[in-house]
Amino acid sequence: MRIIAGEFKGRRLNAPKDDNIRPTSDKVKEAIFSIIAANIADAVVIDLFSGTGNLGLEALSRGSSRCYFGDRSKDSIKITLQNIKYCKQEDKSITILGDFEKVLRKIPEKANIIFLDPPYKAGLLVGCFDLISELSLLSEEGVIVAEHAAEEPLPDVMAGFTRIKEKKYGSISTSIYSSADDLEEGNK
Repeated sequence: MRIIAGEFKGRRLNAPKDDNIRPTSDKVKEAIFSIIAANIADAVVIDLFSGTGNLGLEALSRGSSRCYFGDRSKDSIKITLQNIKYCKQEDKSITILGDFEKVLRKIPEKANIIFLDPPYKAGLLVGCFDLISELSLLSEEGVIVAEHAAEEPLPDVMAGFTRIKEKKYGSISTSIYSSADDLEEGNK
């Protein structure tokens, strides 16, 4: 697991020694970032269910201004903090220990990109989308990137957010949602 592009390109991040944390693969991460490239510069990012901090650190490497890393696992937060320190991004990173509700309620600003990568089959995505909508956490032109098992398809509309793209990578799918009404044709 490494940073693919940007300021920290090529840095290998600390990974868990067991299977309790499932980092996004480099292949899937590269595909996600090619889709959301226009949203990254100076973005405020939320890496919910951060695991290792892989997605948030990739966003910071590519020019995002700040990232909130949240996870309920102390081990995940520990690895995320190690990776933040390794990339020297302490000044742009905020870590929050807690379940997704606690994490989202502690974020004081709207985000341009929200990464949701919960444990598969845990049924957490609907609750995440509902709370993001309730708290108005997504900026007007922002995107939500939800990673989920391919056999668990997500609806086209969730909590007022509309899916603009879905890609499958074997057993993994990523669905990208937006609240913008006037999406450019090229993004659909």
